[in-house]
Amino acid sequence: MDKVITISRQYGSGGREIGQKLADAWGIPFYDNELITRAAKESGFAEAAFESAEARANNSLLYSIARGTAHFSGQDMGFSVSNLSLDDKLYIAQAEVIRKCAAEGPCVIVGRCADYILRKRDDLVNIFVYADMEFRKERAIRIDHMEEEKIESAILKIDKRRANYHNFHTGEKWGRIENYSLCVDSGRIGTDKAAEVIRLYVESL
Repeated sequence: MDKVITISRQYGSGGREIGQKLADAWGIPFYDNELITRAAKESGFAEAAFESAEARANNSLLYSIARGTAHFSGQDMGFSVSNLSLDDKLYIAQAEVIRKCAAEGPCVIVGRCADYILRKRDDLVNIFVYADMEFRKERAIRIDHMEEEKIESAILKIDKRRANYHNFHTGEKWGRIENYSLCVDSGRIGTDKAAEVIRLYVESL
């Protein structure tokens, strides 16, 4: 296998687990939290700063204004500052690490706008994993130990954060099918079969 795989996913869909299964099957590196550790080491920023960057993207407009610029459909809305914000610096540092990881050879990278950052690579395969809400709720309770009360709103809030973070930094809509090579419903077939479907697809390219 000679591809770089990125996996974007709805919260609770099992995208990270699927990515790990693929990396194990191919015997290639798997990058998720490892990106934060490496970016922190190379940039000098604390790991906690990277971990909280996405969590701050609760409201797309407020997030954009606070950072000094706003994007809607990739267009400049007039907010600007002369110096880069901390979140911009963190994004740039993380993007550089993602490019380095991809340059080192075939790998699986989960989230963090990797699909956009690596978009110019000819060996890139972008995957989006989604699932029905009941499947996602069951996994969130069982694996992440989320409280059952108001769990659906909590799941949607996490998805919103991911979307706002991705939409701002890329100017493209998170989850838009045109941005992915393959979209897989893990709720219908489970994570094992989803990983197998993706593996067969990638190896057929």
